Amino acid sequence: MSAIGLRTPVAPASGLRGPVRVLLRQHRRSLWAAGALLVLGVSIVVGLRIWVAAASSAERCADGDITRCGDGLYLTTYARTATETYLSGGGTAVLLLAGLIGVFVAGPLIARELESGTYRLAWVQSVSPAQWLAARLALPAALTTAGMTTLVLVYRWGLSGMQSKAHATGLSWNENDIHPALGPTAVAYALLAVAVGALCAVVVRRTVLSMSLTALVLGTVMLGFGKRRYELWPTVRYLGRDYPTGDTWHIESGMLTASGKEIYWKDCFPTDSAESFTSCLRNRGGITAFGDYHPASHFWPLQLVETGILLVLAAAAVALAFRVLRRRHG
Repeated sequence: MSAIGLRTPVAPASGLRGPVRVLLRQHRRSLWAAGALLVLGVSIVVGLRIWVAAASSAERCADGDITRCGDGLYLTTYARTATETYLSGGGTAVLLLAGLIGVFVAGPLIARELESGTYRLAWVQSVSPAQWLAARLALPAALTTAGMTTLVLVYRWGLSGMQSKAHATGLSWNENDIHPALGPTAVAYALLAVAVGALCAVVVRRTVLSMSLTALVLGTVMLGFGKRRYELWPTVRYLGRDYPTGDTWHIESGMLTASGKEIYWKDCFPTDSAESFTSCLRNRGGITAFGDYHPASHFWPLQLVETGILLVLAAAAVALAFRVLRRRHG
């Protein structure tokens, strides 16, 4: 019997467990750093809430005023002011974190191996190119989903405690610096970052260039949604002096003519005073004032529509990444 006949066949790698274990060993320092960043973010929010609660002993009025009640001067504790300032940038922090995730996936996780050729070592060990790429998508996707979900829950808890206080400023749900961190859009941005990073890496196959392209694509998407988010759901219109109450997002205002034509405030900009502004609208035929806005009840529709679009883009990027990999490597 020949030696070939006695050779034990090598079983193919079972699923993604093998490639995932390799990734965990290769990038354990990065994982520890990401875990430390998550703990830091949670600790900051918790610490700020504790700080505000401890400083509340200096408040002399029910609305948080530290001066004499009803004297016409309103001041809050430095703890409250600083906490509002820090929390008002939560959405921006989440977007930056998603961008870092995408850059990491594009560079150290995928493009660097394609550029150096070390991917061949994995592919000759019964790991197919598709399994290799799937592992590099599945691991960061799972970790970022868990991490972003934790950050969103903690951030919402921290923000709700400040929004419930009187005279809270700059903490509205519709602010671009807050909105992305309040719901599933944070997770969707992170998953899109993973997908875009993988696509750029398999297309460009150069570490620095892949990272730069990923940052450019993600920045464009984030900026685009920030500019046009209000269009993701139909607005509500008020007429005359029926101004909306509550935490609303005012989009546009102006006057309607007798025929129903809309004349917007920007058509009369700039003006010297409110009177000249109103006169300008009326001189153009305006009769009834109107305004378009998003009430607070539109928060979840806006969040879910944006999340859905981001997930569709992420799925398309993943499909295209596998197609490019298959075309080049079979």
